[in-house]
Amino acid sequence: MTAIWQRQVDLEAINARLQRGAAGVFGITVTALLPDALEATMPVEARHLQPMGALHGGVSVVLAETLGTLGCILALPEDRRAVGLEVNANHMASVAPGQVVTALCRPLHLGRTTQVWQTEIRRADGKLACVSRLTCAVIEGSIT
Repeated sequence: MTAIWQRQVDLEAINARLQRGAAGVFGITVTALLPDALEATMPVEARHLQPMGALHGGVSVVLAETLGTLGCILALPEDRRAVGLEVNANHMASVAPGQVVTALCRPLHLGRTTQVWQTEIRRADGKLACVSRLTCAVIEGSIT
């Protein structure tokens, strides 16, 4: 299988950059770059919970959008960048605090002007907790 990535990839540098933004607030860490997917983990802590005590759906969307956008950027040449157009999520199972969720993000479409990325978020027991899809526009210009 040929890797889809068009940019130089250094997980340590990626994670350092992520820690400076929203991903850092939520403790998102990219753990693997596969030939056609990104994998990440996120602890589920008190700051991640909705009022009933389970993982907040919006936090799952932050995880999915972080990975989808990153995947899109890495799959583009240096003279292109990605901007989000739409994100959705379906929540299938609750996640209790104290667990670490694992997310796997793969492209569904790698087009010239749009990309679509799907993220599956799983609980520690492997049960699917959320599926999210992100659509990005591909535009000219480098990422700063």
